[in-house]
Amino acid sequence: MNKRKLLNKVRKRREQRVRKRILKEKRRPRLSLFRSNLHIYVQLIDDKSQKTLASASSLELKNKKMTKTKIAEEIGKLIAERAQKLGVKKAVLDRKCYQYHGRIKALAEAARKNGLII
Repeated sequence: MNKRKLLNKVRKRREQRVRKRILKEKRRPRLSLFRSNLHIYVQLIDDKSQKTLASASSLELKNKKMTKTKIAEEIGKLIAERAQKLGVKKAVLDRKCYQYHGRIKALAEAARKNGLII
């Protein structure tokens, strides 16, 4: 088996395992994120009504001279503020296949500091 196919298979299994745990918690909206090499994107999704409540991405930031971790912290603050405007206080972090480390951890901690319970 090709090494790339094997890695994709492992990544998909990890993503399904995380999603299975998250979907058990149906009362809270899901804070889904995607991390690319340059940018980070976050969505607050209500799985009951299947609608996106709020979103934020690093494309919205004007100061591009920050490190990727600092950008993730700013996005965490931004999504927490938008969630509070909607009246959402609790959410479940959907980290997909990414480890809770680095930019993912910085985003989650910044969201927690700004009032979102994850």
